[in-house]
Amino acid sequence: MNYSTLKKTVGLSLVSLMAIGAANAQTTETTSTTSTAKVFGGAGQYNTWSIGFNVGATSGALATGGSSDFNGNKVDLGFGIDIKKQLAHSFALQLDVNAGKVKGNSGNVPYITDGVTGNNYIGYSTKFFQGTISGVVNVATIDYLRRKNAINFFVNAGAGIVSFKPTVFGANTPGFPTTASAEYPNNVTEFVIPVGAGVKFRFSDAVGLKLGYNENFVDDDIFDGVKKGYPTKDHYSYGYAGLEFTLGSKSKPNLEWVNPVAMMYDELYDEALRKEVEALKGRVTNVENAVNDLKKDSDGDGVADQFDKCPNTPAGTVVDGSGCAIVFPKPDTTAKVAPAAAYSNIQFEFDSSVLRTSSYPVLDATSSDLRASGSKVELDGFASSEGTAAHNLALSKDRANSVKTYLVNSGVDAKKIKVKAYGETHPIADNSTEDGRVLNRRVQFKK
Repeated sequence: MNYSTLKKTVGLSLVSLMAIGAANAQTTETTSTTSTAKVFGGAGQYNTWSIGFNVGATSGALATGGSSDFNGNKVDLGFGIDIKKQLAHSFALQLDVNAGKVKGNSGNVPYITDGVTGNNYIGYSTKFFQGTISGVVNVATIDYLRRKNAINFFVNAGAGIVSFKPTVFGANTPGFPTTASAEYPNNVTEFVIPVGAGVKFRFSDAVGLKLGYNENFVDDDIFDGVKKGYPTKDHYSYGYAGLEFTLGSKSKPNLEWVNPVAMMYDELYDEALRKEVEALKGRVTNVENAVNDLKKDSDGDGVADQFDKCPNTPAGTVVDGSGCAIVFPKPDTTAKVAPAAAYSNIQFEFDSSVLRTSSYPVLDATSSDLRASGSKVELDGFASSEGTAAHNLALSKDRANSVKTYLVNSGVDAKKIKVKAYGETHPIADNSTEDGRVLNRRVQFKK
């Protein structure tokens, strides 16, 4: 098969692929279903591999300008295949394999002189085969007007190897008549850098039409068969059109075409998520109601209903920690009042570290003795068994510190007072009865 036949075959094949792709795109779009992909759900929920086929025109000139050994540039055929791995909505790695022919002539001058051989040439024709790896960046991955992206613009750059064999055509050179040609005996392999841009049109998640343009910079000055007498390097361009086919399950969307804005909207208004939020609101309401029930005090005696063992006490009744009325004995006016005994236990109300006024005589007597004797004393704090052990330990320490503060304020040297907390341990009475619990809420003196 000669090169002309190859060009025709590739062109016909591409047209056929485009027609099939367009038909398939319409069918796929019609039967597509809503994607279940989630934001931050991982790459496993998408199709990320694709394969593409392209054909186009080559030229020794670049759209961005730059000098060439041959000023007259002709257009010829190029074709290729690419395999792409989409790593994110906006970035992919792509392997490109291209082949074709680049042609040129001397243009507006009679001939071009080779700076090495001194031969004159009127034109060249170079066959090439190229393999590169490039990074592809999509520059329009978010569409605020449509749920599904329809067009993606992209830029690409990479590096690779190009293998080529140039043929040059001579002009008025002794031993090299006009129209004679000379082909390099062996292929030349050099480093090449492709840089390009393009646009892709979405037919469906499975098929897309890609139009692009690459400028290829060869690391040598022999791509066109001629070495000038000054340091230059050759280049060529490739404008192409092709189809890209997504690989993978039809149930998964193509990562490249997913619109993150639409996905976030879908997750925000997802029915299952909204039901979960409503259920959570219900649970919060239940917790709030339970807390309010815990705080409820129907008779207003300061003890919550769940701890109140004597509900419906009359207003103004003095109650203990269980909500039961405290009965105070009537004073016996005929009895002689005994002096307060120093170092007697100091009692406290339920869940309180505030000193009772009835404890002041004992504390004053204890203070007087400590100041007179200069003795040291240890204050041991205790609590009844209601509540947690940690709470009762802290409460017993607060009770002992309340006694210490009173003694220090009355003149006792703080250095001679030591505080210890025992919580609900070491009870002196039965914690299963209220009378016993009252006795256990205490501070003891230890000399």
